[in-house]
Amino acid sequence: MSNKLPPALIKSLKEKYNIEEELFFEVHEAEEAITSIRLNPLKPITEFEQSELIPWTSQGRYLAERPSFIADPLFHAGCYYVQEASSMFLEHILKQNCDLNDELRVLDLCAAPGGKSTLIASLISQNSLLVSNEIIKTRVPVLTDNMTKWGVLNSVVSNNDPKDFQRLEGYFDVMVVDAPCSGSGMWRKDPETVNEWSESNVLLCSQRQQRILADAYPALKEEGLLIYSTCSYSPEENEDIADWLCDTFKLETVKIDIDSTWNIVQTESPKHKCFGYRFYPHKVKGEGFFVTCFRKKDGEEISFNARTKSQKPVKQDLEIVESWLNMNAGALKAMPVKDGYSIINQGHWDDIHFLQSKLYLKKSGVFAGKIIGKDLIPAHELALSLIVNERVSRAELTYDQAIAFLRKDDLRLNDAQTGWNLMCYQGFGLGWAKVLPNRINNYLPKEVRILKEIKDRK
Repeated sequence: MSNKLPPALIKSLKEKYNIEEELFFEVHEAEEAITSIRLNPLKPITEFEQSELIPWTSQGRYLAERPSFIADPLFHAGCYYVQEASSMFLEHILKQNCDLNDELRVLDLCAAPGGKSTLIASLISQNSLLVSNEIIKTRVPVLTDNMTKWGVLNSVVSNNDPKDFQRLEGYFDVMVVDAPCSGSGMWRKDPETVNEWSESNVLLCSQRQQRILADAYPALKEEGLLIYSTCSYSPEENEDIADWLCDTFKLETVKIDIDSTWNIVQTESPKHKCFGYRFYPHKVKGEGFFVTCFRKKDGEEISFNARTKSQKPVKQDLEIVESWLNMNAGALKAMPVKDGYSIINQGHWDDIHFLQSKLYLKKSGVFAGKIIGKDLIPAHELALSLIVNERVSRAELTYDQAIAFLRKDDLRLNDAQTGWNLMCYQGFGLGWAKVLPNRINNYLPKEVRILKEIKDRK
C-alpha cells in the first residue's frame, strides 16, 4: 500500500503538518479494520456495556470485532448506529459551543447516510428542530430510513440544493457541512479509493465545497455556529477552505479544547490562522478526518411568516390517530400530509409549515399512517418511534422470530392478539403485523427487509 499512496500529498503533509511518514504508511499497509458504533440514548440497551469507550463522545463504542449487524434485530430497531469514530467528534464541538438545552434550529446540510444527523438528534432538546438535508436524490431514502430508525419527532428530512436555503435567511443557529470530498481519509478503510484519488479531483472538490458553503451561508443567523468537515487530508479541502471562508465572509474562528491524550492534531490555516483539527489513523483509533468551526459575525435573525395555507385535520381522523399515540410523550400534534398524518411536536407547527413553503420535505416528524374508513393503517415510522400508546397490542419476538419477521418469511406466533400488533424485540419496535385467525400479514416495507440468508445467530 505505501508505494500506492500519492507522493504529492504525502510530501505536502510532511512539509505542512510534519506527519510521521513511516507510521502513516504502516497504518495504511496494515489495513486494520476499526469497528465503532454509537448507541441511541432514547433506546437504551446493555449489549455493548463492556465495549471500549470512544473518548470524545458519550455514546460511542469501539467493538473488538465486527459482528453481522444485518443479523441483529437491535440494529434494525435503531438502538445503535454504525459510525466511524473520528466523525463523532462533532458531539464534543456542539457540547462546547452550544447550550443544548436551548431551542435550537440545526441544519445538517449534506446529511446522508445519517451519522451526524442521528448524533445531533441525540444531543438537542425536544424543543429544538433538526433539518437533515441531502442534495443527491438517490441518497435520500437511506437518510430517511436511518432517521426513522432513530425514532425522534423533532426532525425533518429535506432534498434540496444548498442554494435553496437562501430562502431561509438567518434561520439556523447551527449549520453542519460535512462536505463531499476526495476521500483520502478513508484510504485505510477502503484501499481501492487510493486509485481514484487525483490532484485534479481535489481541486474539483474544493470548488464544489466553496459553492456549497457560499450557497447555504445566508441561512445561518448572526452568532450562529458553522461546523465544516471532510474526510480528506488535502489542505486544499481543509485549511485552505477555512481561509477562503474568512476571505469571503465575516467569520470568527472557534478554538476547540481537546484532551492531549486523544492525539488529535490542531492546525492553523496559513492566512487567517483558523483553528482546524486533523485525525490521522496512526494517531487516533479512527479514520482520517478534518473539522473546523466558526461563529458568524454579520447578518441578522429574520422573523419568518408561517401563515401558509395548511390542510386542517379532520376531527374524526384526529380521534383515530390519537388513540394510537402516547399523548404523555410531549405536546404532540397530528399534521395532515398527503393522504395521512405526521406527528410533530406542537411547538414545531409553524416552523414545519414555514419549511414546507420553502423546501421539499421528504419526512416531517413521525409519519403515523393513513386513515382508511374508520381505521388507521399504521406506518413503519410509527413502529420505530417512541410515541406508540402502551395499549396498542405488542408481540415480543424471539431472536429467530425477529429475523423471520425482518426477512418477511412465514411467522408463527402462538399468543398474539388478533388485529394490529407491534412486532418487538427486547421491547423495541421492529414493524407492524396484522394477526388474522389463520395467518399473519407482515407490513414491514419491502425496501427495509433483510435479503441475506441469516444462518447463525449474531
